[in-house]
Amino acid sequence: MKCPIDGTELVIAERSGVEIDYCPQCRGVWLDRGELDKIIERSSAYAPPPPPPQQREYDDRSDHGYRKKKKRGGFLEDLFDF
Repeated sequence: MKCPIDGTELVIAERSGVEIDYCPQCRGVWLDRGELDKIIERSSAYAPPPPPPQQREYDDRSDHGYRKKKKRGGFLEDLFDF
């Protein structure tokens, strides 16, 4: 199958039981019928429970005590890592 954007031959990758067609040139991703449903179903099962609320520690030296949370990778990041 060819990429509808630039005509490059699509590459098929299987990730977590889902077949994903992607273009190595434009990095576009195409899914067949039902594959998006599988991704949504598996991503909701993969999501860890939210952490319990914590008290903030304030520090005058850092942006008025607010600290940025480091983003953790997840199911979708692993799925679309080409």
